[in-house]
Amino acid sequence: MLCVLGLTAAAYGQARVQYIGGTADKVAVGTSGSIALGDQQYFAFYSRKSHLRVTYDKINLLEYGQTVGRRLDLAIIISPAFLLVKNRKHFLTVGYIDEDGKQQALVFRVDKNDIRVALASLEARTGQKVQYQDEEARKAGRG
Repeated sequence: MLCVLGLTAAAYGQARVQYIGGTADKVAVGTSGSIALGDQQYFAFYSRKSHLRVTYDKINLLEYGQTVGRRLDLAIIISPAFLLVKNRKHFLTVGYIDEDGKQQALVFRVDKNDIRVALASLEARTGQKVQYQDEEARKAGRG
């Protein structure tokens, strides 16, 4: 994605994500795309083949968590020193009520350079506080 003078996609009103799962039947698991952060009315996910939009007032859950993995593959191939390298993945869950009044959920893996701006933007637009899965996630999400 575009990175000019240290600016990431979030500075342009979007965050790079991958749809990990949830209840959206229009979006395939593993689809890469972006979430729009600059729209005043809608939370939106856009990819090449699909898109979805949810009005901010329908969102009732924002949750952030991360997983930490070790670089085992590189440690086996190159050097055991790679066992010391942590690989963090950042996950955002967005819960909302659909047009039929049913609870729905979307889970995204968010680019590490975009997560803080995404969380702050979503809190501001929805009025919901982000729920952190643990203290490490709170530290990473708040900076």
